[in-house]
Amino acid sequence: MLLVVHTGREQNLRTAEKVAGRLLDAGIEVRALAGEADELRDSACEVARPDENPAVGTELVLVLGGDGTLLRAAELARPAGVPLFGVNLGRVGFLAGADSDALDEAIAAVVESRYHVEERMTLEVTATLNGDQVAATWALNEASVEKSSRERILDVVVEVDGHPVSAFGCDGVLCSTPTGSTAYAFSAGGPVVWPDVQALLVVPSNAHALFAGPLVVSRDSLVAMEIDQHGHHAVLCCDGQRQFDLPPGARVEVVGGSTPIRLVRLHDTSFTDRLVRKFELPVQGWRGPAK
Repeated sequence: MLLVVHTGREQNLRTAEKVAGRLLDAGIEVRALAGEADELRDSACEVARPDENPAVGTELVLVLGGDGTLLRAAELARPAGVPLFGVNLGRVGFLAGADSDALDEAIAAVVESRYHVEERMTLEVTATLNGDQVAATWALNEASVEKSSRERILDVVVEVDGHPVSAFGCDGVLCSTPTGSTAYAFSAGGPVVWPDVQALLVVPSNAHALFAGPLVVSRDSLVAMEIDQHGHHAVLCCDGQRQFDLPPGARVEVVGGSTPIRLVRLHDTSFTDRLVRKFELPVQGWRGPAK
């Protein structure tokens, strides 16, 4: 098992030590990333380098932290096809399979292999300039094309399946998965999309146009964002983890990915219940269907 930890908090490190000890006592081999392993006291974890495919050969990647830590761990789990199990030690932790108050239950479930796995679609993202590729990457939550300078406007044309939809000035344009609909896309005014819906979201951010609302298109669609060739530089950012400079005239293409991310869940809880709990939505007065 690969253990990935948000080491920025002392409490997280002590929690990670406790978790590693319980797993090792249960006869489970534990790997920790170089740098993180050094901060775990008296740890017998195997040390693995992030650039050496550390998730290969493991049963799962156990993440102790928030969504940012899980997204970082997803880069390691995806090429190995290994499930991700997040225990939320952060704030919202929408991607996590368990919260910190269920830590003991989570570790017991791991030891006993008592959990289920759900697949989430990803994005494959390419950026080109005059036909030459300048970036090729992927995303679980979203790929965003954003202005690189606060004081400037980003001029883009949005295209779906080879047909232009609209051109406008904006702060940026996001292309999101349903998983990412509760993250950056939601903050930018996009809709919440249930994870089993196979779709792509296109969400302009602060666009200066009458027709600049969010779009929901097929997961098989090709979404493209073209930057004005006479405009300014932009930035392509995927999941807040991978960033690329985009010169004027660059074109970013986004399609549904062929390699999903596998997320561990302890219980078969509905997305609706998780949404209500995480966002503390008011549901007082609900009576349910008539019987």
